[in-house]
Amino acid sequence: MTFVAVKLTHQLSLSSLSIMAVKTIQLGQVWRNDQSGQDYLVTKLYNEVFATYAMLREANAGAAAAGTVRVKVQKTADAASLPGYTYTQDAQDF
Repeated sequence: MTFVAVKLTHQLSLSSLSIMAVKTIQLGQVWRNDQSGQDYLVTKLYNEVFATYAMLREANAGAAAAGTVRVKVQKTADAASLPGYTYTQDAQDF
């Protein structure tokens, strides 16, 4: 029996440091808070001078009474993400 050692290397890039990024953040997407595990729905996107913000609302039965959370969108050349949140949907073909 012969064994072959293979050296694996991995280069980190800015986009691979993000937990989960998508092409674009859109209304209706569901993102999970990394600390609490609670799911949030993107209800509004808006731009300020040099940044884009997403307004999130809890995705549960009590969402109407819950407040909103404002999160700054983190953008790279080919992706966008919400720091502290993980995208929960598999398909990105909208």
